[in-house]
Amino acid sequence: MLPPNFTRPVTTRSALVLEMASVLARDNRWPLQRATVTLQPQGGGDSVVLFGSDSYQSIDQVASGQAHLAIVNPAGPLTMAYRGTGPYKEPIPVRNIAVIPSYDGFAFAVHPRTGINSLEELRDKRYPLRVSLRGQRDHSNHFLTEQVLGALGFSLADIESWGGQVRYDRGLPSGISTSGPDVEVSRIELVRRGDADAIFDEGIRSWVPAALDLGMQIFSLEESLVQGLETMGLRRHILDRERFPQLSADVLSMDFSGWPIFTLASVPDDVVTALCEALDAAKGRIPLEGMSAMPVERMCKDSPEAPLDVPLHPAAERYWKGLGYA
Repeated sequence: MLPPNFTRPVTTRSALVLEMASVLARDNRWPLQRATVTLQPQGGGDSVVLFGSDSYQSIDQVASGQAHLAIVNPAGPLTMAYRGTGPYKEPIPVRNIAVIPSYDGFAFAVHPRTGINSLEELRDKRYPLRVSLRGQRDHSNHFLTEQVLGALGFSLADIESWGGQVRYDRGLPSGISTSGPDVEVSRIELVRRGDADAIFDEGIRSWVPAALDLGMQIFSLEESLVQGLETMGLRRHILDRERFPQLSADVLSMDFSGWPIFTLASVPDDVVTALCEALDAAKGRIPLEGMSAMPVERMCKDSPEAPLDVPLHPAAERYWKGLGYA
């Protein structure tokens, strides 16, 4: 019989690398912060792969079996995969384990010097727009932008063919972007000084007020366009005057809420239950947006901040219901 405080060497070694990775992932000075964890029995065998992702491309990794659990932001691409719409030619049997709450929207902001007042006018005039997008090429910003433009019958490539420019700049619009050798400015500043005309991005609370102060217009989408995107699995979002008093009227746009933690329906119940138990046990060590702990009790039922359009895995649903959460 082993003493109660005995730690197996394999546990010590695994805990060591996990703790080291945890420290590095929380250190913003360390640039490699997207984590993939592979858990397998000593000596090899079947493994479970957990991917701390944000990109919509994580859906393909779970679908192909490269990862057993992943995260995507926002919830919309996962819903489209579940329904088999947009770029997903057939439904993918994804299931949620939980959805981290994050209430956010997407905005199409354009400077008035362009003379255009809508995405439809951009298309019809074939305007050579210079648009700044997020530099991370696999960010879901690009997925959502292409879905909206595609529903209107054009693309970012078309904008470039009209003489426009699609540039990929680092960070949020109000953060720091690289615009040239040794020159760092915000993406808002790029628009201010005329190097770009438009910003398409999420994280709207952090940059839309500055865009409005600059005089940029936030395009309101047509109701028919939004309804069509909703049938595909995306959700609408309202930029309202209560949150953005500089607006002359509420703006209809697309939602960018929720960070689904997801898996496949075929993943065994005991694996999913263990993942839920681990998430619940670790919640106090994972603060979220100023909270003292991950709010697991809010992560397993549908809400505007945590869209649950993809059903929970049956084992996850049983686990959260057992705790009185779902």
